[in-house]
Amino acid sequence: MSAAQWTRRKVLNTAAGTAALAGASALAAPGVAEAHGGRPGPHDRLRIIAIEEAILLPGLITQGTALNGAIPFKPEVTAEWFKRLPDVTEYRLADMDANGVTMQVLSLTPPGVQMQPDAAIAVRDAQVANDAPAAVIAAHPTRFGGLAALPLQDPRAAVREARRAIRDLGMAGFLVNGHTNGHYLDEPQFRPVWAALEELGAALYLHPTPAPTGDWGLLKDRPELVGPLYSWAAETGGHALRVVLGGVFDDFPGARLIVGHMGEFLPYMIPRLDVQIRNINTKVPLKRKPSAYLTRNIAITTSGVMDDNMLQAAIRSVGIDNVLFAIDYPFERSEQAVGFLREASLSPGHRRKIASGNAERILKL
Repeated sequence: MSAAQWTRRKVLNTAAGTAALAGASALAAPGVAEAHGGRPGPHDRLRIIAIEEAILLPGLITQGTALNGAIPFKPEVTAEWFKRLPDVTEYRLADMDANGVTMQVLSLTPPGVQMQPDAAIAVRDAQVANDAPAAVIAAHPTRFGGLAALPLQDPRAAVREARRAIRDLGMAGFLVNGHTNGHYLDEPQFRPVWAALEELGAALYLHPTPAPTGDWGLLKDRPELVGPLYSWAAETGGHALRVVLGGVFDDFPGARLIVGHMGEFLPYMIPRLDVQIRNINTKVPLKRKPSAYLTRNIAITTSGVMDDNMLQAAIRSVGIDNVLFAIDYPFERSEQAVGFLREASLSPGHRRKIASGNAERILKL
């Protein structure tokens, strides 16, 4: 047993909310075959790690999910999501096995702890939110990893929780659901958090949030634009650019940010960013062009964008080593996401990198 697996087993009986998430022992994960020419075939096995996979935990004081806002989701769709969000062993493992998913990396569904106005409660909720999946991971070390929550309302406590999550709980990295009560990750108070992430060698996944920071006239009378159709990508991509323009990666060159949904528009904007940055007096002088940070410090996932043309463009823009597979379970269908991965126009080596190799390297899985 590896040291990481031993650590995960050590916390098995310490987690709050374990009964709601832990279950029967892990089932064997079927492999996905890969044949000559890059297409799936009967001989080679493909290890698939999905890294943006949501859970909903009991016991949190901070309430709310991405499903209870102004987005006009169909009731029958949200009912299915709510059935699957708190579950691990009844629906989730069966879904993984049916679709050849080796591992899901679990994270707290938005808004997570980011919208809690009381810093002390945010710290408590982050601990609960990290203990529970750590126990699940300890019970199923080959099937699940975890991205820990960070109580950014108290940056010093967030640093302590970051170290505990990695060193004691064996988590693979972190996930932050958008802004924290209107505060963004480029702001000075978060520099100690970035320093800790660089010290730990741990990546941070920047996920969309359903919580608006104010009125956006563009969305007026068009609730369809709120959420996955448009606003989440624009807001999350803009947040990532704030991190770049704030000089975070100049101060912490070893820091890693992951953004989902094929890069939240960013890969397709790289040429324009590099041209226009020359025309703008930036508040913080940058050492490099935006493209350098978007290929060195930022990785992207495929979650929710299951199109080969978009994938090929993203690979050309950010590089094959910066593209990771994600399903966005249960909000997206595993069979569609995995089918896209299997059928994408990729060499066997590139398919393995996207399917699991890049996640193993960046998240140390």
